[in-house]
Amino acid sequence: MKIDILEDKGNVFRFALKESTNAYANALKRTATGSVATFAIDKVTFYENTSAIFDEYIAHRIGLVPLVTPSKGYKPEDEILFTMEETGPKTVYSKELNSSDKEVKVANEGIPIIKLGEDQQVRIEMKARLGTGLEHAKFQPGLVAYEQKGDDAFEFYVESFGQMPPRQIINKAFDVIEERLQELSSKVKKL
Repeated sequence: MKIDILEDKGNVFRFALKESTNAYANALKRTATGSVATFAIDKVTFYENTSAIFDEYIAHRIGLVPLVTPSKGYKPEDEILFTMEETGPKTVYSKELNSSDKEVKVANEGIPIIKLGEDQQVRIEMKARLGTGLEHAKFQPGLVAYEQKGDDAFEFYVESFGQMPPRQIINKAFDVIEERLQELSSKVKKL
């Protein structure tokens, strides 16, 4: 198997995978989008919401805001607290989500969440946790697609949503595949 890097700039990573199979290319794509863990806001508690928008709608929008996910140092059970307290008139953007952890923060500060009218207020507490795309789309680290370029060659396109660099998405996918193969191998050996 050979890998040639075609582009590695910003949130985009393109590479050619050669001397491989459809099964391996598909496994890499599915693992990258469904099994690479990222942080996302999962629990939202409203203490005040005098806006015209339902709590559930605001919570859904907040949950889809990408959060920077450091490469190591966090466990699946870790929770990161976020808070937001805003008064209108104003448009509330993702930059107003204040994290209790300087490492886990909003990846894109310019995402509009809600427009507040005169004297409308929101006061919210949120908890972020690690999860995978198999659970919910808000945990997906990015878009991963490939095109077959011959019998054993594939061109991959990876675009990060901002939680981590696109090359890291692929490296973490390789790690997940390796862990799963080792687990399967040890179980088969016990038969």
